[in-house]
Amino acid sequence: MTSTPTPARRSKITPEREQEFFDAVLEQLREHGYEALTMEGIAARASCGKSTLYRQWKTKPQLVAAALRSARRGTLAAVDTGTLAGDLREAARVAAGTSGRDTRLTQALGHAVLSDEALQAALREALVDPELAAFDAMVQRAVARDEIVADHPAVEFLPAQLMGVLRIRPVLEGQYADADYLVRFVEAVMLPSLGLAPDRPDRPVRPAAGQAP
Repeated sequence: MTSTPTPARRSKITPEREQEFFDAVLEQLREHGYEALTMEGIAARASCGKSTLYRQWKTKPQLVAAALRSARRGTLAAVDTGTLAGDLREAARVAAGTSGRDTRLTQALGHAVLSDEALQAALREALVDPELAAFDAMVQRAVARDEIVADHPAVEFLPAQLMGVLRIRPVLEGQYADADYLVRFVEAVMLPSLGLAPDRPDRPVRPAAGQAP
């Protein structure tokens, strides 16, 4: 009779200790980039054995993805304002809250984020898929409210639009995309692509050129 091997048990660590590991990862990532990041270096920075890290996260990509997720200060899953326009504006504000931090860390991932399949898979599971699910939930609610049709051609581009401009503004203009910039992008680009008017009672309408205020 062949016995089934018992999987290795993941030892328990406190949330505070776990955050120390994540902080060590992020510090090393910012200082050296992903390619030079090693489990040995992380263990030395966090004053632990390398085996401790492998027991908890198994691979460097999984540990990096978990650390990046811990650095997030907001989530699109919590966004639900009652309208799609409101949801997209609030999503812009949430995204802006991590603009500088996340953009610097993404830059630190360098070429590996495109060439390392294990890293891609870990980042998708930890960071990308939850955001895509949140966008999908926004759209499904909007369809249920008859704000847009389910097969609207602009829907599939919503995540790429918002996340893309978040990453590219530092490259094009040397500035991070703050909340005002991203909300204006939503109103000028994303809402019109969906056939939605901004309809913002909290923002005064600017008079057209030559028109009295």
